[in-house]
Amino acid sequence: MSAHDRLVGAATLKRLRLARGWSLADTARAIIGKAAELGQPLDPSVASVQRSVARWESSKAPILPGERYQLLLAHLYARAADGQTSLGAGSDFREFLDALAHLGESERRLDELRTLLVKTATDGGGGLLALLGPSTQLALSTALADPSRLDEGLLDAMRIAVGDVNGQVGSVPFVRVQLLLAPIVESCRRLLDASVPEPLLPGLQAVAAQAYTIAGRAAFETRDDEASRALYAEATAAAGGIGSPWRRAVVHMSHALVTLYSTPGIEAAQRLVDAAVRDARAGESVTVRARAHALQAEIAARAGAERHAKAALALAWYDMDSDRDGDPASTSFTPAHLRGFDGVTSLYVGDPAKAHDYFARSAEALQAPRERVQRAIVSTDQALARIRLDEPESAADLLHGCIDAASATGGRVASIRLRRARSDLRPWRREDWFADLDDHLIDSLGA
Repeated sequence: MSAHDRLVGAATLKRLRLARGWSLADTARAIIGKAAELGQPLDPSVASVQRSVARWESSKAPILPGERYQLLLAHLYARAADGQTSLGAGSDFREFLDALAHLGESERRLDELRTLLVKTATDGGGGLLALLGPSTQLALSTALADPSRLDEGLLDAMRIAVGDVNGQVGSVPFVRVQLLLAPIVESCRRLLDASVPEPLLPGLQAVAAQAYTIAGRAAFETRDDEASRALYAEATAAAGGIGSPWRRAVVHMSHALVTLYSTPGIEAAQRLVDAAVRDARAGESVTVRARAHALQAEIAARAGAERHAKAALALAWYDMDSDRDGDPASTSFTPAHLRGFDGVTSLYVGDPAKAHDYFARSAEALQAPRERVQRAIVSTDQALARIRLDEPESAADLLHGCIDAASATGGRVASIRLRRARSDLRPWRREDWFADLDDHLIDSLGA
């Protein structure tokens, strides 16, 4: 960080403090009070903490607050003046994170703080509007009362909020994802049923399509298949009105995944994948096209159609290696994800040794919090490859980590794959390591 950046961060911290009417001593007392409230009492006196606050806000050589103080300040600034938790765009919490960034804090640490506060906000079912800033909540209430007052600013804020929720997948359990999405999903429904300004309708449909899709996935993961199907139907309808076929392809692919694990056979999932490929080929996102072809390869491999699977996989890599400048969904699918599909194809219609290596490379690259669920799925498939290579104990060792990930996120797909892997290990059920795996499964997933 440059000296200028650090001064910007210090000035932001000072502005946040003054906006709340706090003196340096008031801020120190608030920090000490919050520490006691969280069961982490501070030893330093008010005067000592006050000196730290002054150093953070220094106009000459500001310093970055330590991690413990960052946590306490995050909790303080996550609470708005009205006592409600507010973490979204325009909130004090978001400005606090920006200040830390200017002072030199890493993006990883900022993500950790953001995730921790999201978890806190959704404890006990609260904080449903936590990711909508105060001004956004007011604008949304106004638009719900009078849909003609919907504007681009509100749509942008809703889009950011949905993206924030999507970013929490893998970091928080899916039931919390549902809580965070609930007000946005319901607001989209009400606005789409009303007469909003015509030029804004495609933007509203885009926000709704993404919100419904994530909510449909979360409903499936929490075993509410009826609600999941209804949400995917709404997502498909909303995406169909936008005029961007790739957006509907994204809905179809997510729907295909949950259908594969909630409906007997692969025919229903295959129909959705075929629809996704048609939409993706008609759309402007090469990345979405790559993902659609990859999913098409997996379905074909599961059906034993080796030539079809390898042809689809070759198309996926061709798309992935193409020029993706200007792609509207360039970050939604990566080579690391695609290597996982290489592994699935090899697992079902190829060499399990090659499948194992593909899975290992994919899992190693999928390190972001958002990729935790996918990493657990890939690692479980890697364990299946080890079983087929007659390395059952090594497979069980790998599955212990997958159980922990599935338990933390409540991921249903990972849990289903884990149970299938356990079934494949039954020939070794008299081994001590198998008993340990069984105990871990029962303790963590109840099965």
